[in-house]
Amino acid sequence: QYRSIICNQSIISFSLEMTIPVIDFRKMAIPIIDFSMLEGEERAETLAQIANGCEEWGFFQLVNHGIPVELLERVKKVCSECYRLRAEGFKRSKPVQLLNKLVEEEGEAADAKRLDDVDWEDVFLLQDDNEWPSNPPEFRETMKEYREELRKLAEKVMEVMDNNLGFEKGSIKSAFSGNGEHQPFFGTKVSHYPPCPRLDLVNGLRAHTDAGGVILLFQDEQVGGLQILKDGQWIDVQPVANAIVINTGDQIEVLSNGRYKSVWHRVLTTSDGNRRSIASFYNPSLKATIAPGTNKDDSAAALYPKYVFGDYMDVYVKQKFSPKEPRFEAVKAL
Repeated sequence: QYRSIICNQSIISFSLEMTIPVIDFRKMAIPIIDFSMLEGEERAETLAQIANGCEEWGFFQLVNHGIPVELLERVKKVCSECYRLRAEGFKRSKPVQLLNKLVEEEGEAADAKRLDDVDWEDVFLLQDDNEWPSNPPEFRETMKEYREELRKLAEKVMEVMDNNLGFEKGSIKSAFSGNGEHQPFFGTKVSHYPPCPRLDLVNGLRAHTDAGGVILLFQDEQVGGLQILKDGQWIDVQPVANAIVINTGDQIEVLSNGRYKSVWHRVLTTSDGNRRSIASFYNPSLKATIAPGTNKDDSAAALYPKYVFGDYMDVYVKQKFSPKEPRFEAVKAL
């Protein structure tokens, strides 16, 4: 006889003669949440699903999030075309040069090491005030429209977090803006991870937690590679067509006083695919003061220091790929 249980959305079958089921963490699924249900009779259940995604996973995927599929298709098209125009430049980039050199050295020495301090990634950043690619011609208009939709979605997600944490509506957004005195940072990182000839020698993107607030990722629906660290195991963030992947950064961990955790994640290289990744970051202003938030029912002691976000970023850029706890200790001492 066999029975099944549901464990973090994975169905596990086991014999009644067995005492402990064997869980394959690699097949565990990141929660997928229908965001449109917030407006209906299933609002309470949807709020609970998002709370679980924040508390137990640090990552979850939103479907029916309100961003038109037609716009998402245009985003995929213009970003892929933009990379095609940049591809020759990547072939001359530092990661490629370093890998070629390492492969040459490998033939001469038995102890050639991995490239542990670079990422196999072509990347550029879009902000409101920096220079954007001019080709293809429709890139600017499409990405401007997309970023506005993502900004609104991020603020809706933060309001849900406010609700679930028992904060007043708008608390997280207010914290990020220094109570309205400053403009929160909103940036979009457009990345491609081209095919790599030596998967054993280089990472797509090294393991790290994100420094900021709410991260919204529109990932490739065909080429995987993104993984999160959960319970000591690396788990795939499964591609889902037209979903937006949400993850919480270090500042949400602080504001929630540790109820929500920023989670270690990485991107693996692939040999037969060119992974597209479009990540948008809704972060505090560098001048905003960040500290654990409180609600009327919360009497817990603050587990994190109070600091200015710009000071945290000064520490983070030097320690991005190192454990996050020393970052909080370092900024506490400033």
